[in-house]
Amino acid sequence: MDAVLHSKLRTDADRLSEALDAMSKLFLAPKEQKQLRTFTSSEVAQLLRVSDGYLRKSHFDRKIPEVEQGPGNKRSYTAEDILEIRKILAQNAKDPLQFLPGRREDDKLQIWSTVNFKGGSSKTTTSVHLSQRLALRGYRVLAIDADPQASLTTFFGYQPEIDFRHGGTLYDAIRYNDGETNRVPITEVLRKSYFPNLDLVPGGIMLSEFETETPTALSRGEQPVFFNRIRDSLRQLEDDYDIVIIDCPPQLGYLTMSAVCASTSLLMTIIPERVDLASASQFLNMASGVLEVLHSNGGIGAYDNFTYLLTRFDTSISAQQDLAEWIREILGDSVIPTPFVKSSAVSDAGLGQKTVFEVDLSGSKNRKTYDRAIESINGIADDIERKIQASWGREVDDEA
Repeated sequence: MDAVLHSKLRTDADRLSEALDAMSKLFLAPKEQKQLRTFTSSEVAQLLRVSDGYLRKSHFDRKIPEVEQGPGNKRSYTAEDILEIRKILAQNAKDPLQFLPGRREDDKLQIWSTVNFKGGSSKTTTSVHLSQRLALRGYRVLAIDADPQASLTTFFGYQPEIDFRHGGTLYDAIRYNDGETNRVPITEVLRKSYFPNLDLVPGGIMLSEFETETPTALSRGEQPVFFNRIRDSLRQLEDDYDIVIIDCPPQLGYLTMSAVCASTSLLMTIIPERVDLASASQFLNMASGVLEVLHSNGGIGAYDNFTYLLTRFDTSISAQQDLAEWIREILGDSVIPTPFVKSSAVSDAGLGQKTVFEVDLSGSKNRKTYDRAIESINGIADDIERKIQASWGREVDDEA
């Protein structure tokens, strides 16, 4: 879908503002080394979109290598095992895209930025889980932490205030020249992660300098201008990835605008609560005005998707369910079908700087809670994967 972004944001903002006004009248009158866990046969079959029987037979016929077996001869797969199996199965498959679904020669790099005006909307949690799930699905993914708070970076096992005290973050790749220090290629700050198919460009407090330095750089006409800096840096590694996920800071500053201008799609997180909806409406109004100026100056053009994701969705609260339905009526197909449910599993995993994909669930008393959280996250990633494939002119076959 090709559209002018600021026009869509203005329309969505107006619709939300009108609906919020109507709602008011109606209701207000009265360092540890990180390691990835292993995966079960059923999980791997789901990731590969094949049946359990197909996977077992492929092992039996020695089409794919055997993996470690635990109690009861149950197979246990590492992420490296899954990636190797993908490559083997793709070689003889009628449709190799089932197993290696990434870009082909004429497909453009998909760059998704997660945005919101305020913190606490699960923006970073969404970004890291989406990045990991897409990597497990066989895509080459780059996660970029554009937030000075660097929460995304901590999920990868780093302590930004210590590990990147003297540099090594996105800031080095987009900074302005000061006569002594120049920006470096983004490949110099890229970090391979413990998660196969998933790399990181770290964030850190120095990114806040970009916000304060940009007005001065604009006054002296330094090129490239701020809104082209992330986009230009990504051209250096465009052929190395299928998907880039950028976690933006919770504000509409120069960093967010640079990420937005680099993006092919945007994902805005919204908590289905009235205060957060009002904030979302304000964000859209501000963004539409700013992006209109950027559009007129060549900063942003066509985009594939502007989508909304309902986050911290509590299925036990009827008011949230009503608001979620109301949001879908207003914003329509722009809302991702699957919501990110509020779950203690996500919170508990986050306390250990882990995602639900990293927690070892063997013998866990909270297995059902984790399973529900994983189901929600998988659904979100599958919804977004369909949009990514559609941008490449393809469809995702959900049948195993």
